[in-house]
Amino acid sequence: MASPKIQPFAPIVPMIYAYTTPEVARHDGWTKIGYTAKQTVQDRIKQQTHTADVEAKLEWQDNAMYKDGSGEYFTDKPFHNFLTQHKGIEQEKGKNNEWFHIEPQPARTYFDEFATRSYSYEGEHFDYELRLEQQDAVQATKAYFEKGGKEFLWNAKPRFGKTLTAYDLVQQMGYKMVLVVTNRPSIANSWADDFIKFVGWRNKYCFVSENDAVKDKKGVLSRTEYLKMRRDANSGEKPNMIAFESLQGLKGSVYFGGAFDKLKWIKDNEFDLLIVDESQEGVDTLKTERAFDNIKRKHTLYLSGTPFKALADGRFEADQIFNWSYVDEQQAKEDWDGISYNAYEKLPRLEMYTYQMSPMIEGKLSQGAAISDENYVDFAFDLNEFFETDERGIFRHKDSVEKFLDALTTQEKYPFSTQELRDELPHTLWLLNRVASAKALAKLLKEHPVFKEYEIVLAAGDGKLDEDDEAEASFNKVRKAIDNHDRTITLSVGQLTVGVTVPEWSAVLMLSNMKSPSSYMQAAFRVQNPYETDVIIDGRKQRVQKERAYVFDFDPARTLIVYENFACNLNTATAGGRGTSQDREENIRKLLNFFPVIGEDSEGKMVEIDAKAVLTIPRRLKSVEVVRHGFMSNYLFDNISNIFSAPSAVTEIIQKLTPMDDKSFDAQQNTLSAMGEIPVDEYGDVQVSDEYVIGKSKNLFGPKVFEEIQETVLNNFDEIDSSSDTAKVQESVRAVKEALKGSIEYHVIESTANEYDLKKSKKKQLIRNANNEIDRTMKRIEDDFLQTKKIAEIERDKRVAEAETSAEIEQAQATYNSTISDALGSLDNAIHNFVKDAPQKQSTEVVRKAAEFKAQEEKSAVEDTVRAHLRGFARTIPSFIMAYGDRDLCLANFDDYTEDDVFEEVTGISEEQFRFLRDGGTYFDEATGEEKYFEGHLFNEVVFNDSIQQFLNKREELANYFDESHVEDIFDYIPPQKTNQIFTPRCVVKEMVDDLEKENPGCFDDSSNTFADLYMKSGLYITEIVKRLFNSPVIKKEFPDKHDRIRHILQNQVYGMAPTRIIWLIATNYILGFDEELKSQVANFVEADAAAAAKEGTLPELVEEAFGQLE
Repeated sequence: MASPKIQPFAPIVPMIYAYTTPEVARHDGWTKIGYTAKQTVQDRIKQQTHTADVEAKLEWQDNAMYKDGSGEYFTDKPFHNFLTQHKGIEQEKGKNNEWFHIEPQPARTYFDEFATRSYSYEGEHFDYELRLEQQDAVQATKAYFEKGGKEFLWNAKPRFGKTLTAYDLVQQMGYKMVLVVTNRPSIANSWADDFIKFVGWRNKYCFVSENDAVKDKKGVLSRTEYLKMRRDANSGEKPNMIAFESLQGLKGSVYFGGAFDKLKWIKDNEFDLLIVDESQEGVDTLKTERAFDNIKRKHTLYLSGTPFKALADGRFEADQIFNWSYVDEQQAKEDWDGISYNAYEKLPRLEMYTYQMSPMIEGKLSQGAAISDENYVDFAFDLNEFFETDERGIFRHKDSVEKFLDALTTQEKYPFSTQELRDELPHTLWLLNRVASAKALAKLLKEHPVFKEYEIVLAAGDGKLDEDDEAEASFNKVRKAIDNHDRTITLSVGQLTVGVTVPEWSAVLMLSNMKSPSSYMQAAFRVQNPYETDVIIDGRKQRVQKERAYVFDFDPARTLIVYENFACNLNTATAGGRGTSQDREENIRKLLNFFPVIGEDSEGKMVEIDAKAVLTIPRRLKSVEVVRHGFMSNYLFDNISNIFSAPSAVTEIIQKLTPMDDKSFDAQQNTLSAMGEIPVDEYGDVQVSDEYVIGKSKNLFGPKVFEEIQETVLNNFDEIDSSSDTAKVQESVRAVKEALKGSIEYHVIESTANEYDLKKSKKKQLIRNANNEIDRTMKRIEDDFLQTKKIAEIERDKRVAEAETSAEIEQAQATYNSTISDALGSLDNAIHNFVKDAPQKQSTEVVRKAAEFKAQEEKSAVEDTVRAHLRGFARTIPSFIMAYGDRDLCLANFDDYTEDDVFEEVTGISEEQFRFLRDGGTYFDEATGEEKYFEGHLFNEVVFNDSIQQFLNKREELANYFDESHVEDIFDYIPPQKTNQIFTPRCVVKEMVDDLEKENPGCFDDSSNTFADLYMKSGLYITEIVKRLFNSPVIKKEFPDKHDRIRHILQNQVYGMAPTRIIWLIATNYILGFDEELKSQVANFVEADAAAAAKEGTLPELVEEAFGQLE
């Protein structure tokens, strides 16, 4: 099997070139100066000129690398800027124009000066022209703000150019006061650099920041410097301000909830626009909310490449969002006009390889069915479970994990299987879902014969640092490892998947059961960052560029479902499950153009998957599992919640179906008697009414309980006054908080948990929810006071420092005391109000949540019971397919294939009742006297039909029972039924026939001997006898033609009786299934109940009636 084609990097030769077009008169005296890296200079020039049929003359070319020993590379844009800004060379007007009014040789001289950096290049000025998509973003936002809108979101993938585009919006809107806040101080440089290059030199705005990352950068002003500039400027020339501050810096200010006297001017001013960069990060904490709440602004622009929370909670309407996706980016890359340098050329294309885990750890595809009479396990492979650890931190499936690592490095189709592939993937990111799993895997990797050569970076928090600090610490560990080692593997548990750039990563391994399309793609994009580096190829240094980045996944069904959802969520017409199947397939096809998926075919070969396969492979994998489990799989069922709006006739039908596992049968539960008492809405979702919650709360608690809670809590509230220091205030708040949490737990949660008989885990969740709400509210109350106090202290100290008399000092202290007294009064009122309101509010919330927990538990129990009964029906499906099935059989006509009495005998319900479960229908509601409609659709039609076809495939595959290479037979896939249809295992049948031969030596060498199975179940006993006769050397000699031989045996030597019609069909289809012609010529197998005849003493007569006199 060929190794996968994994080649992240491709050689490039960055070149600057200059050419002229002597035939074009308007370009006399002009030189075209461009850049190329992937194409040769000649090919690039030809691409630009061939459509116009213009002769181009190459004047000169050179490496696009500075000649100052730095080893740094550049594109043509800095050189263009050098020509226009430093040398005053005219550039032809027009979008991305690369023509300059200069002869070739002077241009070459200037290039050498530029490349050696023998000039002052600080503070270079660049003009710009937005790309079309950037212009669209600006226009959409401008239009929304101008009609009164307040907030707008740019959902634009990284590398869109959000910084420059935002600056253009600021200028077009004519804003005078703008504040940029980011959760990552490190990106201050990009905001400052773009400002200096594209905006600052126009002298209309100043970039103001005291952030450590940029405060000393030329062109960045402090607040004091900016104010002085405004004072010194003429009235009509006063510059506007674009201020930058990090979220951390903001939260550290006393005016935004911190401890330091800084950034008061941000608090005091109202901004025309607040720009929140990387808005998906760190915006959900109490401190962050406080910080943003204290910024006065008219408009807010959120910039994010992964705004999944904001989109999920419906905060933004469609006209508040500008979208720029991966597909948009790659389409733009492909559609670039070819005249100027492609702005998207350096952005790698993603490719996905998806593997099935089972063959990796078993060494081959699973064989045989997985049907158990004792217990039912609905198979669904779970990567989280696969990498689960025990209490010692050791993998529960350590042997399998080790096999997985061995397969990655030894089996040819996997990404680390050869030295060449390992060279292509020097730095990779591996994602798991638990810290313990990451630690256990790190240990195994360090001990592995191949992976021990890699530096293993454990980027998994231990909870000792806050989330921001942990992310920064992990990032620093990764950078240090990559800088000092040729090969690294980073193990992450959610960290480093958002807002982090590690250009060296070229692949991510998905080792967690990530089902969210947004989270999945967010992680995938971590490896898509542009990257260039120098490598040694054949002893020579070669520049290479990352062209492709890879996603390796080990759960195809999950992966392709995620892929489909991601493709369709890019389009509002198909988001959220909307749109036709054709629409969804087209979306997938479009994404596949730029994000191909390579998966395993039925033989385990890696093949590129098309759009139809993306939709069907998850279904096929489900159908394989359904067949493997004898159709006793929950994959077959759908819309189980419909049962709650169903008439009693439906529950009566379901109860006629024998549950799949009698050992789990509970008479009380299986009556489904309590189903009508579960509070659900029309869709079967749990919905507890306000009336119920209020009534239940009153019954359980009442005013007396609430008063007792208030009294208990307030007794713990020490009186505080203006003399109270911060420590005393905080201790009083803490005492109230803890007393309130204890009282709510004792009086409210304990009673509620007992009333609803909640499990310990649910009770703990109620306690956790209540404590979090109390902590959050009390923290807000405390922080309000502390912020006021800190600000008052700062103001007092300033006045004292400025005071010239003791009276002024006394006045400053008096003002402070008054402020603190008011703040303490506000604190006291806030605490009393909260303590007064909290018990009733918490009791309502606790009762609601407890009722929902209980209802959901009961609902799940009912649904599990329904599924158990439906599995009792589903276990009959293989028998029906074996007896009646052909390629036209499906859910819609399942009842048409069988006789009514056979169907009811085997399943326990009539065909009419089955149709009601499948199709629904009208019924008369005796309670209301109305005719109503039951939706039905309790079966998943797609999986049901796919599974039928999969079973037929398996039946055909195993039809030739003469093939001794088969290690299984079709009856391994047919579970025992509630009737007398229990199949004797193949191995037992062989023993029985062996015993027959021992007792009757040579019995299979006589072509006149006859054999009968008078109580056939499957036909296995007869087929084993047929094989012995067919392979007998004596009979072979007598009937050398194998067709004559098998015809003689089946027509003259073997006979059988089956007690029921369905068993007769199953047995004859199996015995004669390898030859359709013989089916019509053999009449030795009949439907007759030999057991009943034997009991009545009439078996000989029955045999003679069926077959005549057997010898």
